[in-house]
Amino acid sequence: MAHYRQTFKLAMPVVLGQAGHITVSVADSMMVGRTGAIPLAAVSLATGLFSIMLVIGLGFAYGLTPLVAAADGRHDQRESSVLLKNSLLINVLLATVLVIVFWQMLPLMHLLKQKPEVIEQAIPFMQLLVLSLLPLMFFSAFKQFAEGLSDTVTAMYITLAANAINILLNYTWVYGHWGFEPMGIKGSGLATFTARCLMAVAMFGYVWFAKKFRPYRFGWNMEFISWAKIKHLLYIGVPVSMQMTFEVAAFSTAAVLVGQLGSNELAAHQIALNMAAVTYMMASGLGAAATVRVGNGVGSGDLHSSRMAGFSALHIVVAFMGLMGIVFTIGRFWLPTFYIDNTEVIKVASSLLIIAAIFQISDGVQVVCLGALRGLSDVKIPTAITLVAYWVLGLPIGYALAVYANMGVQGIWYGLLLGLAIAATLLTLRFNHISRQKIQEQTVITA
Repeated sequence: MAHYRQTFKLAMPVVLGQAGHITVSVADSMMVGRTGAIPLAAVSLATGLFSIMLVIGLGFAYGLTPLVAAADGRHDQRESSVLLKNSLLINVLLATVLVIVFWQMLPLMHLLKQKPEVIEQAIPFMQLLVLSLLPLMFFSAFKQFAEGLSDTVTAMYITLAANAINILLNYTWVYGHWGFEPMGIKGSGLATFTARCLMAVAMFGYVWFAKKFRPYRFGWNMEFISWAKIKHLLYIGVPVSMQMTFEVAAFSTAAVLVGQLGSNELAAHQIALNMAAVTYMMASGLGAAATVRVGNGVGSGDLHSSRMAGFSALHIVVAFMGLMGIVFTIGRFWLPTFYIDNTEVIKVASSLLIIAAIFQISDGVQVVCLGALRGLSDVKIPTAITLVAYWVLGLPIGYALAVYANMGVQGIWYGLLLGLAIAATLLTLRFNHISRQKIQEQTVITA
């Protein structure tokens, strides 16, 4: 039971912090959705495309956590500090490159075969999302560092506060209150950008001034730029970024394919995806907790504890996601009404929520296994698994079902379900094998 308590205690602040990130998208969708199906479809398209950009960046940031957790397990404060500084350099440079590249690609959105009125509203919203990556990546460097040191609470408070500000600014700027003119979808994008800037300032200020981080505040000069550390961070970060990109890009590509079926289908897709994202945050938090606890065990040499930490996170996520699947099934007709009052959109969304209910456990298991494997620094094979699951099997089969079997948007979602199920199965087998193998290797060495 101790493993379950420790995992849950570490995961819950991450979950609530993740809730803040997810709720930004949910709030944007809910606020904009009240202005019509076209603006909601524009938010769906822009959010899906931005998600690809976001996970490319955040994947690199996530590479810091298992390395800091392992260093913390060895009580090596200097190593943790040097890792933070090099990770921050990578994050800022990468974010700058991504912003420039994606900004130049914005005109290409017209080639996505979406309705012109959807593209017209999506581009200005997307511009603000792209700019928000810079403060978000800056925030993420300090967040992942703190989480590697088992401080998951600070980022939670900052994220929740920023989310509250985002909702308030959405209400003010989207609809036009307190003397402001209604800005519609642009107001929603500006609210998100502002909230993310405040997050970056707050997280940096806490790590810089908090007493408990004092041992890590030294050497902010070029001599602490270590190519060996950068290489190590990239060894973890690049595959993690690819893992996340393969999954999110599959869902983003699905949004583009759904958009070709019609704006009502795309709006329904966004609603169902938002609901699935809300439950995904719990799984993501447990995955982050698994990374830290497994990494701590590796650093301290307690590989049995690492294995138990991973499986305790898996047991929790199966129970939670199974329960959420039941909630989706029961509430499939009234949950979409929180977003929109369009009868046709609600009908399609309810059918997608049934599919989302089925893949809840698979979605949770695959993200927790990826987190546990990151803690073991096993990232290459899991990356290949995600590539095959989503892009070789899931998405092509979903497209075939949608187009050739005339299943429409439901066919695309059945393909996503298949990809998640395959990923969950193979990643579970991988964690079981690698964690057991490392214990056996340690036993041989100490024998």
